[in-house]
Amino acid sequence: MTATGSTECLQLANIDEPEITSPTEVKIKIKAASINPIDTKVRRKGSFYQQGLPIVLGCDGAGEIIATGADVTDYKIGDEIWFCHGGLGKEQGNYAEYTVIDSRWIALKPKNITFVEAAALPLVLITAYSALFEKGKLQENETVLIHAGAGGVGHVAIQLAKLKGAKVITTVSSKEKANFCQSLGADHTIIYKDNNVIEQINLLTNGQGADLVFDTVGGDTFKQSIACAAYFGRLITLLDPGEISLADARLKNLMIGLELMLTPLLKQLEGARDKHISILNQCAQWIEQGNLKVTVSNILTLEQVIEGHSKIEQGHNTGKIVINI
Repeated sequence: MTATGSTECLQLANIDEPEITSPTEVKIKIKAASINPIDTKVRRKGSFYQQGLPIVLGCDGAGEIIATGADVTDYKIGDEIWFCHGGLGKEQGNYAEYTVIDSRWIALKPKNITFVEAAALPLVLITAYSALFEKGKLQENETVLIHAGAGGVGHVAIQLAKLKGAKVITTVSSKEKANFCQSLGADHTIIYKDNNVIEQINLLTNGQGADLVFDTVGGDTFKQSIACAAYFGRLITLLDPGEISLADARLKNLMIGLELMLTPLLKQLEGARDKHISILNQCAQWIEQGNLKVTVSNILTLEQVIEGHSKIEQGHNTGKIVINI
């Protein structure tokens, strides 16, 4: 990323290969990296830090360890790992062939998936898990409404909620995406272009509303989510709701929470970092057991990163977009 602005700010270039400078670091040959909405936001609005340009974007990665610092004991050369680290302007991101990061930010990737699949998952898994289970306190037999169920976060959130034994309702933009979400276990899908979502939620819940609403869209969807939630329910959003009256939410006694999984990386919070690794390890077990999967809709090369950013910004993508390094 050579400037702040349009996709033309992204340029393919040769940069210095990073080297280990701390005894707790590992050097990784990156095999794949995914493109997330946060990458496009950093490109448009600028780095989170007062760092000079250019910077390398990309938070998610998967690859092979090719060197270790003297104090690294949990990993060895040849280990296949996945991680969410860098790409926000301070540390190098993962649209690159190599990176060096502290070993405490990585986890062993699931054995039964490819590097491309593994790179697609860390950010969305941690986001969905934290929103549903830690903030949202989702319980067995509860009803959860997941907005944009066919998206990167949404399609793993559906699966996580079903693993918990919840009833899942999701919103989508087309019949094709409705079928996709149903294949992942969604109990009901609402095509929001053709239906009044609030009316449909009332019908599907006998007028009770959803125990938990997971808003991955923001804006008007957040306002709509208040009406879709049950009394004494929970509403978790990934975006700043902006200027909005919360009178109806207050009347319903809603618990409202915000989820930003990047906080531990932005603020270097070690305890929260350990929580992220614990989530990846738990999800790796589910993946290896065949209970959790990822959908990669587009596999691109480094030369096609601009195309990937454009697809993200156009919206309505199914699953994830991944760069095969």
